[in-house]
Amino acid sequence: MDIKQIQELIKFVSRSGVNEVAIEQENFKITIKTNQTPTVVHATVPQAPLLQAAAPVATAPTAPAASTPAVPVAEDTSKYITIKSPMIGTFYRSSSPDKPMFVNVGDEVATGKVICIIEAMKLFNEIESEVSGRIVKILVDNASPVEYDQPLFLVEPI
Repeated sequence: MDIKQIQELIKFVSRSGVNEVAIEQENFKITIKTNQTPTVVHATVPQAPLLQAAAPVATAPTAPAASTPAVPVAEDTSKYITIKSPMIGTFYRSSSPDKPMFVNVGDEVATGKVICIIEAMKLFNEIESEVSGRIVKILVDNASPVEYDQPLFLVEPI
């Protein structure tokens, strides 16, 4: 690995939000550690009480409306199969910007069909469906970073 590849890896790790990445080859070993998650957790904790304090005073009618749609969504997702990312990388819905998307909401997929690409360290990995069914929801935006085991698609089994 040359210095440019190492710099790109460091940038990738910092953007992806992963805490630690270790790569080991025959005569080379690198471990990159970040402390991004504790910073985000500390930033989120103080904001939550402020939002909760403001919500009952200003938006009491909208809170039940927002929670009502959330209940059916939680129930609906229990009958769906979640396809998760097998690696960290950048999620792409097509092989190139001018090519059609691999799958769209409503499409039927079979086991072994390519449903997306995840780019990791300049390698484009085709991700195949492990289930047969109909795509109900795409949970990740095109060209956005994904983490290992992050949900990508919801599939209704057929």
